[in-house]
Amino acid sequence: MCDLMKALLFVTGRGIGGDAVTAYNISQALIRKGVECEFVLDHTAPGLLFEKKGIKWHQSSIPQAGGHAATKSKLFKASIKTLNASVEAARLCRQIHPNVVVGVIGGGAIVGCIAAIMARIPAVGILITPMDAKVCTKIATTIVLPESNLFTRKMNDKKIYKAYSPVDPKIVEGNPARAMKKIPLGYDAKKPTILISSGSTLFEDMARAASRLGEEGIDANLMVVGEPLEQGYKKHFSYPNVFYLGYIDWIRDLYQLVDLAILTDDGMMIHEAMVFQLPVVALLGVKYGRYHNLAEVFEGAVLESNLQDLPAVVKKAFKELEDMKKKTEHYGKDILAAADNIADAIIRTAKKE
Repeated sequence: MCDLMKALLFVTGRGIGGDAVTAYNISQALIRKGVECEFVLDHTAPGLLFEKKGIKWHQSSIPQAGGHAATKSKLFKASIKTLNASVEAARLCRQIHPNVVVGVIGGGAIVGCIAAIMARIPAVGILITPMDAKVCTKIATTIVLPESNLFTRKMNDKKIYKAYSPVDPKIVEGNPARAMKKIPLGYDAKKPTILISSGSTLFEDMARAASRLGEEGIDANLMVVGEPLEQGYKKHFSYPNVFYLGYIDWIRDLYQLVDLAILTDDGMMIHEAMVFQLPVVALLGVKYGRYHNLAEVFEGAVLESNLQDLPAVVKKAFKELEDMKKKTEHYGKDILAAADNIADAIIRTAKKE
């Protein structure tokens, strides 16, 4: 345990999906260690994940920092917005008086870290993009997650830590019986089950992946998870073995039924799959052309595929399923420890300053 301490977490995005889950899981590890946590979201963020958990949040501008595939023009415009947002965020930091500021991913990392420096408060940046790495490593203690281009590099900087994405340890407490009660009619428990998801938001190529497997006659239950960016994506779910579940809050239960996961080449869900010893096919190019090379990070447990070759790669995965499962065992334990490791680094930073 640590002396009574407060952390203020700046969270990029809408407060719904992976970035918010990352921030929440870090906060839970901090709370277990005696640290009070408060959150900051952008003025426009609906914050549904926090709302469902009964957590209130502060508001301050957190513009997108340009992301993984941003042009020079977008980065320049983002830098102007970021500077103005950091001034606003610094005022908030002075009002709240946290012991440490944690900037979580992209714009949240950059705005949080710059604001903390302005307010003379210790800062930790949680990084996954080239831009947040470029800025935050120069001004704050940083923790790079596997999506970051720094993760696979050899580094001697004592202020740069590496960690897997912080998975909630309770994720393993799923109940397959609860999942079965919520799955639509037509599900065949005798067939293998494939999870198809790009996270809380369903992108079109991931929806097309379900259709691609359906038309190629892949004999499995195809479970599609996520709220579509456009309702028109649902046209891809016409095959009888495709089950569209939408945005769900019982993913830990569903994982218990899954044999293979088709996910995007990023983020929390691949880490959760490793914990559940689920082999993964990473569908490339789904989110704005991003590429994180997580097949190298989770060598042997993740295969890569484009949309056209997906049926063939899925068949290959099923042939190699047992070997891939064994490889996932190598990563699961370290992933479950990631949230506590990140929390320890944050507490050390707060105490050093």
